[in-house]
Amino acid sequence: MAVASEVGASTAWSGRRRRAGAQYVMDFLQAAGVPLLVGIPGHGNVNLFDAALDAPGIRSLFPMHEQSAAHLADGYARAVGRPLAVTTSIGPGAMNTVVGIATAFVDSVPMLVLTGSTHTYLRGHSVLQEFERRRFTENPRVMEPITTRTFQPSRIDELPFVLARAWSAATTGRQGPVLVDLAMDIQAEDAEFEAPAPGAHRAAGRPRPDAEEVRRAAAMLARAVRPVLVAGGGVILADAAAALVAVAERLGAPVATTWMGKGAIPEDHPLFAGQLGDQGSASGNAMTRDADVILAVGCRFTDWASCSFRQGVTYAIPPTTLIQIDIDPQEVGKNYPAVGALVGDARAALADLDAALAEHLPRARAVGDLAWHGRLRQERAGWLRLLEEPASYDGWPTTISRALREIRAAAPRESLVVTGAGLPQGQVYAEFPVYAARSHITSGGFSTMGFTLPAAVGARLARPDRPVLAIAGDGDFLQTVQELALVAQEDAAVTVIILNNRGWRSIRNFQIGAYGRVNGTEFTRKGEPYSPDFVAIAHAFGLPGHRASSPDDLRRSVADAIRSQGPAVIEVPTAGEPPLSLARKVGWWDLPVGRHHEAARARYEEGRREERLG
Repeated sequence: MAVASEVGASTAWSGRRRRAGAQYVMDFLQAAGVPLLVGIPGHGNVNLFDAALDAPGIRSLFPMHEQSAAHLADGYARAVGRPLAVTTSIGPGAMNTVVGIATAFVDSVPMLVLTGSTHTYLRGHSVLQEFERRRFTENPRVMEPITTRTFQPSRIDELPFVLARAWSAATTGRQGPVLVDLAMDIQAEDAEFEAPAPGAHRAAGRPRPDAEEVRRAAAMLARAVRPVLVAGGGVILADAAAALVAVAERLGAPVATTWMGKGAIPEDHPLFAGQLGDQGSASGNAMTRDADVILAVGCRFTDWASCSFRQGVTYAIPPTTLIQIDIDPQEVGKNYPAVGALVGDARAALADLDAALAEHLPRARAVGDLAWHGRLRQERAGWLRLLEEPASYDGWPTTISRALREIRAAAPRESLVVTGAGLPQGQVYAEFPVYAARSHITSGGFSTMGFTLPAAVGARLARPDRPVLAIAGDGDFLQTVQELALVAQEDAAVTVIILNNRGWRSIRNFQIGAYGRVNGTEFTRKGEPYSPDFVAIAHAFGLPGHRASSPDDLRRSVADAIRSQGPAVIEVPTAGEPPLSLARKVGWWDLPVGRHHEAARARYEEGRREERLG
């Protein structure tokens, strides 16, 4: 497995050449530096896979399910910032990608999706797997809300224009997945083409904010007594982590991170404040709540990372002054009023802001220069003390907190960690330190189960030089367990760690807290707790499998798996009952409770009254 070539690699030919449509698509992918075509062959895309055989530098990769193809491409792009191509056949193959494409769309992850489509001359005639009751060949309309753009060329000579526009839409501005629906005859027929040059049709450079807005923002930040930076996913997508830390150090401003911004600052940096929101840290929420000026970079202010906008939990805006940097002007001021608006690329905007700040603060403030830094040390120490009890639990089955402590101790500092929805996702976010951008990969805004395993394979393909940990709950893992076949076929060096609590415990914990009863969130058989034998499953796929028997055994098994530089599956029995099954909740999340649960409803209404939207 090799790291992908850089975007912009040249094709093997120049001038004009007669090519089948599918061949031209491969030429374009080569020119764009896309190393992998990920998908499952079907009648709608067999021409693409056939053409890939003659495309040097493009390898075909075959997951067991199309959802996993999208998650794999997603994990790859998050790890290195460059997209892959996903391809499916017409009909169910394309529809199977919906969850994966939506996951990438919500988190602004670039991806090129190539779906097979009805022959242009048979559209509307009830071709196998065609949607045509209202309009001919409507399959792409399913994807419109979850893609940045959709394209459906009707002639082979449209391919150069369509692919160039699709690539630009996926990889510039606010990035995201783009769909190109390719009729089967367009793939097969040929025409004279010029060699593709994706870079010639893609915006160069980074959009910069208005210079006057930068100067205004710098003046406000320089005057701040309690400044805080909030790092969102835009910092990671723009490769702006170094620029963010430079601004933070100049200001002496603590940095708090959202789900998608985790890793924007090393979590052992003295200015790291913690994570934000309901499942974040007490320290992160306290510092943003009490800041006098907040600089938010690439942050959407979602309910999850803002405690459902309950005033005074994560934020108090106003009176706190908010300055926002975002490449999408629609995000500025959307959920909180922004006094300063810097619309542009996060890295470019932060560089401009740092230069403007230098006029006010010629040297970086040392930690300790502000009284605010004492508050930061106090809040961080308090949060770490709060984590100590569950993280030092010696019983077995263990707590997720203790499991994460042992995994972190065994894994090298540069390891990538991948999570999908469930308790492991939230607890990795708040409790598992990471030290670099693109080292925490999670299904953030869509919080998709089944993401972990295929996304981890994608991350490993992107970064074969880094250990990759796939930390999944048993429910999450079982949704895409079939991708152990891909792990085996690729010999992908992913350490799969299943934190097994035999149910959908994050929801079960909510049911117990709100209703005092549960329904559908425990895995049982004949009235007893049930779990498949994950070690036997690993062995059935031809992979090493181990069930940890103690915290020390877990640490050793993770270290051994990473040292082996091969795939491994490790099951970790974890507690399923409160209080041992509970994460440390520090905020508020608006989950409505019916009036027939009187006490819980009263508590809910009290919190709901304090929600504030801009």
